[in-house]
Order: sequence, then structure tokens, then C-alpha cells
Amino acid sequence: MSKFFKYGGIVASVVLIAFGVGAIYMGIDGRDRVQSDLAREQIVGTPDSTIPGQKVDTGSEAQAFAATIRKHTLEATQGKTYAEMERFVDEQGQPTNDENAAAKDPKSGEPVANGARNIWVTSTALQTALNTAYFAEGVATFAIVMGIAMLLSGAGFLILTLRVLREPAGQTAAESAPTPRREAVAA
Repeated sequence: MSKFFKYGGIVASVVLIAFGVGAIYMGIDGRDRVQSDLAREQIVGTPDSTIPGQKVDTGSEAQAFAATIRKHTLEATQGKTYAEMERFVDEQGQPTNDENAAAKDPKSGEPVANGARNIWVTSTALQTALNTAYFAEGVATFAIVMGIAMLLSGAGFLILTLRVLREPAGQTAAESAPTPRREAVAA
């Protein structure tokens, strides 16, 4: 085996170990950042949530609270999503898609928007932020696991490469094993 391949094996092993350590560090830092950013917002699970009274400071708690926000939004809009709701309200406050039947804003003369649709805009923004925290924490955990895998692979390759470097060229393990000594038989 040429020196290029032998030392290339060492370099590749060291690079794998370095990337593994880097990935582990980045994953731990990412998880910490997600959790501290969530804690900073002081979100507490509502009594009807799956995390009642609990501070939302992990990705899984963020996902659970996002589901609670969606549930509350559906309750506030009588089970309708943003796309299912009418765009305007009429003079009696009833939803309508007919621009001509909609109440007019006295200042602008434009049809009055259905305010309940704004609930969905806010709700979607909050749910997206919380679900992104859940996703980010999952990615950070994946980075930690991949970092450990790269670290172990690099260490294994390094051990194998160093073992190959110690053996003289062409010598196998069987050849390098000590041979038993023969005792001379007295005649």
C-alpha cells in the first residue's frame, strides 16, 4: 500500500472526527438556542392543552401548543379555516363573499373585511413559529446523532489505518504471528 493511501486514511479519519465533533457541537448549540428562545417567550400551556400550566421550552411542547392554538382558532371561527371563510361582512355582521352586499367602511368606501379571517392570519403565524421550533430541535438532534456516527466512524477508520501502517508491506497477520519453537530431540 503506498504512503499516499496510508496517510490519506489518517487524514480522512481525522476529518471525519473533526466533522463529527463539529456536528455534535452545532447540534447541542442548536437545541440550546431553540429551548432558550422558547423559554424567553414565557408561553404557558392553557388548561385545555396537553401541557396545562407547563412552560413551553422544548420543541415537542411547542408542537403541542401549536395544536392548541389551532383548536382555539377553529372554535373561534365555528370550525372554518381561512380559505373556507367569507371575505366580507354585511350590515348585520353576517359573513358574505358578495362585495356588493358587504357593509362599506364609511371612511374608505371599501367593503368591510371579515375580521374573523384575521384570527387565522395571526394563528397561522404563531403555529408556524412553534412548529418551526419543533422542526429545528429535531434537526439539531439529528445533527448530534450524525456527529456521533461520524466521530465513531472516523475513530474506527483511524484505528484500522494505524494498524495497516504498523505492518510491513506484504506481511499479513498470519505471517506476523510468532511460530512455536521446536525442541531438539536428543538422539
